Amino acid sequence: MTVIALDKWYDYIKSHDRAALWELLHPDAVFESPVVHTPQRGRDLTFKYLSSAEKVLGGPGFAYIGEWRGDTGAVLEFENEIEGIRVNGVDIITFSEDGRITHFKVMVRPLKAINLLHRLMGEQLARQ
Repeated sequence: MTVIALDKWYDYIKSHDRAALWELLHPDAVFESPVVHTPQRGRDLTFKYLSSAEKVLGGPGFAYIGEWRGDTGAVLEFENEIEGIRVNGVDIITFSEDGRITHFKVMVRPLKAINLLHRLMGEQLARQ
C-alpha cells in the first residue's frame, strides 16, 4: 500500500469531493457493510454506500482516532456521536498496487450504534 493512497482517502474525508472518491475506487471495488449481509460489488455500489456513509457519519464530530497500516491496506478506527449515541467503529481498507480502493469493510459498535446507522443509512440510500 502506498501512503499516497491512504492520504487520498483522508483528503476525501476532509473535502467531501465526490469526484475524488469516484477516482479513488477501483472498478471492481467491494463494500462490506456492518448491517447488509452480502458484499456490495462494483464501483457504482461502493461509491453509493461510501458517499452515503460520509453524509450519515461524517458530521462535525467525526474523527479517526487510530490507524494501523499494512503492506496493502489500513485499519482506521473512528468515532462520532449521532443523535446522542456514541458510534465507534473501524474502516478496513485494501488498496490495489495503483493506489485504488479494492475492498472497504466497516465494522461498528455498540448495538445501539448499528441500529441507528441501519436506519440512517437506509434513509440516505433511499434519497439517492
